[in-house]
Parts: sequence; structure tokens; C-alpha cells
Amino acid sequence: MTLIKSISGIRGTIGGQLGEGLNPLDLVRFTAAYASWIIKRSTATKAKIVVGRDARISGEMVNHVVIGTLLGMGCDVVNIGLASTPTTEIAVQLEQASGGIILTASHNPKQWNALKLLNEQGEFLNAQEGEEVLSIAESGSYTFATVSELGKLTDDNSYTQKHIEKVLSLPLVNIEAIYQSNFTVAIDCVNSVGGIAIPALLEALGVNMIEKINCTPDGLFAHNPEPLPEHLTQIAEVLKQGQADVGFVVDPDVDRLAIVCEDGSMFGEEYTLVAVADYVLSHTPGNTVSNMSSTRALRDVTVKYGGTYTASAVGEVNVVDKMKATQAIIGGEGNGGVIYPESHYGRDALVGIALFLSHLAISEKTPTALRATYPSYFMAKKRMDLTQNINVDNLLRHIAEKYASFDINTVDGVKVDFPNSWVHLRKSNTEPIIRIYTEAPTSEEANQLADKIISDITTFIA
Repeated sequence: MTLIKSISGIRGTIGGQLGEGLNPLDLVRFTAAYASWIIKRSTATKAKIVVGRDARISGEMVNHVVIGTLLGMGCDVVNIGLASTPTTEIAVQLEQASGGIILTASHNPKQWNALKLLNEQGEFLNAQEGEEVLSIAESGSYTFATVSELGKLTDDNSYTQKHIEKVLSLPLVNIEAIYQSNFTVAIDCVNSVGGIAIPALLEALGVNMIEKINCTPDGLFAHNPEPLPEHLTQIAEVLKQGQADVGFVVDPDVDRLAIVCEDGSMFGEEYTLVAVADYVLSHTPGNTVSNMSSTRALRDVTVKYGGTYTASAVGEVNVVDKMKATQAIIGGEGNGGVIYPESHYGRDALVGIALFLSHLAISEKTPTALRATYPSYFMAKKRMDLTQNINVDNLLRHIAEKYASFDINTVDGVKVDFPNSWVHLRKSNTEPIIRIYTEAPTSEEANQLADKIISDITTFIA
């Protein structure tokens, strides 16, 4: 059994003893701590919290425990039921709520679940806020409400439709062009809430032919739910057989989007944001942001339109902070996460699909032809195990000094930008390892660069 407490929320495997897994008692403890934190900062007479969940098997149990705890803390609750992460974020805004909890373990397998915590803006808590919640949970310094102060529960299942309507209202979503293109679209929603939201979105966009794969929201994931190429063989086969013009795959909480080309090849999760940004920037030039481990192609596209690209620390909350600071008009992460402030500050696969289909329709290109218009880069992602006595901070400092003649960024670990490639080293917060990400014009060069850095590390340790 596993229980991981972090600033971004609480996640773990279902079951186990107290403190060893995500069981009802631990759910109560962390939910009560979050509610206590919300109550302290809320200016409302009674704090209101939105709760949404993905379709994983444990969802109903977790939902009952979390909602009951929030009511017991004296918070009013708007239960929006089966809903994506971006839908829940939007619901917090529309409800003018004090916060929100999304019950999802994102791309983790079915035995996992989690509490993803939102502030009153429908955005994830920052590091300081997350630490405050964890501190309250650790100390147990929360007080449950008396019978006359208990919260009230409202059920509202309309927010997926409201989310879709919000997407349709975006000026750059070209419904007419999509309809005229007469697309056949294949989708794999890994038997979670995407199976509800994505078909409804496509129909509203005028897509009449939808090849549905794993769209029953029962939480029985038909494959590993992380939308990586090795897990997407089923939808790739549909595209190879010529049954669709494009394929879309989302993770269980629908904030990541992977695209499959008409020939069954992968568009590349790193290039989801690149393509959508290209479309947005071609109509509304401006600045962009992605995290330091994302492809350089976004920078190239941004510069083409006269904008400024900025890299943030890894993590959605860091990307959002940097987007606000630089007034970026689009940003996100290389895992298929598109953040479009015109809609809201959160990764949103529905927004990504609508903008990508608009781009595809207006360009009159196939996905493979569109992909060929972007600079090609290849990544290598490796890790190196370290012993407990290694001072990782000193090691990272050594790498930064060794390559000081190049562009160095130490906001999140160390990133070295070479003329035609880059390497990003980050230490894990939970185990003695270093993650080594590289990108270069060829796969061979990316792997060679990663091996060179691993050699540098080995030499330093020796």
C-alpha cells in the first residue's frame, strides 16, 4: 500500500492500514484539513466547495467519504458527479465557490485515487498553500461543526454541458470549418469521464462520425491509462485501417491529450501543445510558457510569430504562475497539457481538441502533414539511482559549473541549453534519484547527450 502526501494533493492506493494507503480514515483527515484551511481564508458566510470525480472504481466510496467530511466541517458542497478535472475547475469559478476537490489519480492505474485540491479560482494550490494543508492534517488542528452548523449538499450534473458550451464560445473554435470538413474522429477515453465529455463535445462541434473506443465510464481501464504510444495500440490500429481522419486519447481525468495521425502514427504528446499554440498564435500573436522539460519546438513556433517563450519549473501551478507573470496567451506542458487562459488557467483536453480540429480544418492538412510543418526534436528520458550519502545539490551545482559557458537555468534543478539540444536534471523529492531529460534533433543524439551527462555524474561521484 502507498500513501503520498505532497503540496499538489494526497494520492495513494486504496485500502491498507492507517497512514499506509488511501483509506476512509486518511480521507477524512486530509479532507478535514483542507476544509479547515478553506474556512480560514474564505470571506463567505459559509464556505462552498465543489467536488467532482473521475470514473475509477473507488470513486463512489471516496466521493461519499469526502462529501460527508466536508459537510461535517460545516462546508456547503456542490457535488457535480462524474466530471473531468477541467470541468471541476470551471465549476469552482461559475459557482463562485471557496474551493474544489477533484477525486482522481490522473494517469495512475485503477488501484490509485487522489484528492486534487483547488483554491477559489479553480486553480491548484501553490507550494505554500499545500504545505499549510499538510501541516493542519499532521497536527489534527481542525474542528468539526455542531449539528446546527452542518453544511448542505447540492447535486448538479450540468457542468459537463456548461464546460462544452464554454469551449464552443471560444472565438478561435471554428465550428463551421469543422462541420464542413466532415471529419471521422476516433477516440479512446480509457473507460473514464472522457467517455462522457468527449463524444458530447465532438457532436456539438459538428463531428458526425465518431469511432468510440473504451468510452464506458466504469473505471475498468482497458490499458495503462497514461496516454503514451506503447499504450495506444488499439486506437492506432483503427487509424491504420483507414477508419478515421484523426484520433484523440485522454487520460482518466481528461487534462492530457494525445493525438494519433490518420496513418496510425503518433503525432507526439509533446506536439499537442505545439500545434494548438501554432494555431492560436497565428490568429492572436503573444507570449507562451511551458515547463523546462517540454520540447523546444514551442519556443521555435513562438519566435516565428514574434512572441517570447519562457520556461517554468515543472508542475502545472508553476506553469500557470509564469503564464500570468508573462501575460502568455497559451501555455502548458509537454505531456499533452494545453492551458488556454481565454477559457481558464488549467490543462484542458476539451479545449485542446476543439482548437486542434479547428486548426486541422482550416489548414486542410492531414495530421501527418501538419506535424511535418513543425521542427522535429527527439527526447530521451533517463534516471540515475544515487546512494543516500550523495549531496544532490552539490552534484547539480557541479554540472552547472561544468557547462557554465552555455545557457544555464537553475529554477528547477539544472537545465543546460546547447545550440541544438538541451539537458534538464531534476532531483526527486521522494527518493534518491536524478531524472535526466534531453532533447536533440535525432533520437541518437538525445541518448548520447543523456549518456554523456550520466558519465559526468559518475565521474563527480567517484
